[in-house]
Amino acid sequence: MKKLFTIIIVACYALSTRATGLESLESFVKSVKTGRADFTQVVTPPARDGQVARPKTSTGTFEFSRPGQFKFVYKKPFEQSIVADGQTLWLYDVDLNQVTARKQAQVLGATPAALIASAADLTALRAEFALAAAPDKDGLEWVTATPKTRDGQVQSVRIGFRQGLLASLDILDSFGQNSRMSFQAFQANVPMGAASFQFNVPTGADLIRQ
Repeated sequence: MKKLFTIIIVACYALSTRATGLESLESFVKSVKTGRADFTQVVTPPARDGQVARPKTSTGTFEFSRPGQFKFVYKKPFEQSIVADGQTLWLYDVDLNQVTARKQAQVLGATPAALIASAADLTALRAEFALAAAPDKDGLEWVTATPKTRDGQVQSVRIGFRQGLLASLDILDSFGQNSRMSFQAFQANVPMGAASFQFNVPTGADLIRQ
């Protein structure tokens, strides 16, 4: 009986000390100021006319420096770069040889990028999102973020953490499309210079400013 009681006490202590998704998010925002990782993104369109759409997979690298600078570089199957330098959001499509530039402040308010790279603290995130802890699943602590503005392109975002580091991003957009981004080999608080997020329009590329 004493042994059973001890096991119960230890189990209860382990449950009480396990981080929730919200705690992991708060710790990540506070303590991880820069980061670098590889990612795999699987995009699944909504079913149409009873037909299940085939998912599309892409891979690349991700870097960020809080607040407000980040870079997604898609390598396969198509090359594309998304760079936020703190003022401008740049989108470069290699196949089209086209660059689109938009003012960063106008497009990043209630987006997944704001959750993982732009916000300085949890208070800033709560201004844009309703945040709620979600049950642990697949070995990750989860938090659900729902944009407070309903006229955007994102319905909800689920962020998964493993040992305090970003592991997964699950995005449901307003068209019912699901995009799951899994992060591998995450490096936290790595040195990054300002040049890491500078974008120079390639010679000969079409530039569209919006």
